Amino acid sequence: MINTIRDAWQHAPTHKRVWALAAPMILSNISVPLVALVDSAVIGHLPHAHQLAAVAVGSSLYTLLAWTVGFLRMGTTGFSAQAVGRGDGGALRQVLLQGLLLGVLLAVLLISLAIPLSDVALSLMNPSAQLDGLARSYLHIRLLGLPAALTTYALVGWLLGTQNARGPLAILLTTNLLNVTLDLWFVLGLQWGVAGAAWASVIAEWSGALLGLYLARRALRAYAGTLDWAALRSWLSWRPLLAVNRDIFIRTLALQAVFFLITMQGARLGDATVAANALLLNGLLLTAHALDGLAHALEALCGHALGAGDRRALRRTLIVAGGWSLLASLAFVLFFMLGGHWFIELQTSIKVVRETAFTYLPYLALLPLIAVWSYLLDGLFIGATRAREMRDAMLLALLLALPLAWALQPLGNQGLWLAFLAFMGLRSLCLGGYAYRLTRTNQWFAPRSSGEPHAHP
Repeated sequence: MINTIRDAWQHAPTHKRVWALAAPMILSNISVPLVALVDSAVIGHLPHAHQLAAVAVGSSLYTLLAWTVGFLRMGTTGFSAQAVGRGDGGALRQVLLQGLLLGVLLAVLLISLAIPLSDVALSLMNPSAQLDGLARSYLHIRLLGLPAALTTYALVGWLLGTQNARGPLAILLTTNLLNVTLDLWFVLGLQWGVAGAAWASVIAEWSGALLGLYLARRALRAYAGTLDWAALRSWLSWRPLLAVNRDIFIRTLALQAVFFLITMQGARLGDATVAANALLLNGLLLTAHALDGLAHALEALCGHALGAGDRRALRRTLIVAGGWSLLASLAFVLFFMLGGHWFIELQTSIKVVRETAFTYLPYLALLPLIAVWSYLLDGLFIGATRAREMRDAMLLALLLALPLAWALQPLGNQGLWLAFLAFMGLRSLCLGGYAYRLTRTNQWFAPRSSGEPHAHP
């Protein structure tokens, strides 16, 4: 085992392939939480805590909607990577079109459900009248950008599956840098307040989606093949993608429920607490998006290896990406231990919010080392289109963590953070258990049964 790990780690071409995909994805991924950081920093320097809390609550509701369909990105990556591994240009075109159509249909469905669901969610939070009004206004504006956001999910996943990391980099950097620029202009320059932050996001999301469509059309020129329109109208051609997306949807819904519960419980503890937790969770988002760059590389390379039937390439990719993920997580631990106060002060000048956030910084510092393994294993399962195991691991972790969270309620916000750390640790352990079982039973390369998704749609 030690010799296998050493030989894989010393394989320079694998390091090169991992970083050729990971570096652009890390840069583009980091730009995503930077938008949340800029929102917090801009709104956080307005005079009232309820303004920052409104953006935190409104954005968490929007994120709950958008990220529950994050399967559009993850499901598309695995299938497109395997299609490239097989050299199947027709399947590659089919995956792209199916992802785009799903994105549009789901956006229409979610927008129709968003208003009644947000009413229920806000009533559960029991916010102040000022916070309630601003949060609703922010969410209603953000919904105008939802079709673009979901389309972008499918485009980024498809491009990544083709081992094209520059396309997602261009899309996400364009979207997020434009968002930051418009945020500063609308909120500080035009004095639009919370609504200005929402409009900045909407315009940026549509700009990114249009760029993504252009890049996908250009990328298809490298892959010979034609779209089978008859197959596209057949349920059998949709079944594998929908099955994987269904399981990732359930998994993502469970994860978003955790973040929603954190926001809801924080809102019950007061405006300052929910605002402080939002600033700390921005740190988790920064960490997760950076480490996901390596996980995204793993998705594409593992999917390619599985499509090509290359066991050695799969093993080398896992070891190299795993080693770099561990080193990166340790770097984030040090960052939050040494620079955590600066990180919070950068986001807000409100004294009570700062002091509340400072109290819980040690929990944020521990998170990268605990959570990194779940990000890495997610990449493996996505590349393998093994969404069922991802779903079951997430649900098991949630079921195990909920009783603990209930028991820790008397500790207030400290209990909330302890429960969250436990959940992230359980998530990694459950995924690791499923990966071990599939390895021991030699199922990574095994053909699927009739009830499971095939290797391609």
